Amino acid sequence: MSNSPFPFSKKNYRLMLIGLGLIVLGFVLIGLDGEPHGNGVLGLTIGPIVTLAGFIFEFYAIFAKAEKS
Repeated sequence: MSNSPFPFSKKNYRLMLIGLGLIVLGFVLIGLDGEPHGNGVLGLTIGPIVTLAGFIFEFYAIFAKAEKS
């Protein structure tokens, strides 16, 4: 057990920021869709896939073990 006051390691926080960036990117891609009501490729396929990948990456970031120092 570590003496750090934070519940996660530096690695976990970096991975969480990357996951958050993917989620935001996915929503931006959905919003950039030029078709009415977001019915284009960006709004129905690419944006949701990137957003889902971001959420999956967040779960990985939370459960990733810190390297031993």
